[in-house]
Amino acid sequence: MWTDDVDRVRADDYLGDLPARSIEDVRAMRDECRAIEDRVSYLRRIIQGRLDIVAADLRRRAEGGSPIDLGTLIEQLPDILSDKVHAGGPGRLPSGLILPDDTDLTTEIDRVAGPDTLSDLPDLSDDAVAELARSIGELERQASESRRGLFGRIDALNGELARRYGTGEADVAALLDR
Repeated sequence: MWTDDVDRVRADDYLGDLPARSIEDVRAMRDECRAIEDRVSYLRRIIQGRLDIVAADLRRRAEGGSPIDLGTLIEQLPDILSDKVHAGGPGRLPSGLILPDDTDLTTEIDRVAGPDTLSDLPDLSDDAVAELARSIGELERQASESRRGLFGRIDALNGELARRYGTGEADVAALLDR
């Protein structure tokens, strides 16, 4: 599960005695944290998209609109998903733009709000849709918290690298040879 990797790199002992580690180890740790953050960021975007779909259905219900069929929902997706072009929080770009190949990455959101659940929204009670929104919101909160913790690790590792370059412990010219 994605949280296992997050928990491992956010554990108190992950950084250990960072100044004593080799520069190669520090770079590898930073790259590992970036890769995990990319996966969590991708997952968070999926969660947010599903939350936007459920929120649109809640708005429709609150406004007294008629239930929509799956075809209409699909037609409305561009408008629903573009509603939040920029989410709150630090706007860090993912370091990799390749789709994660982790087949277990979306297991939890699929369990809570998979495609079948979303296509059945018109048949769910108001209370069930509200509970669905709460559950998806909780997953989004967990993913966001995980990302913030990962950013802290990445910042610490980048800080250690910058310190070494600044003090001359590491040779900046060596970066060009990589």
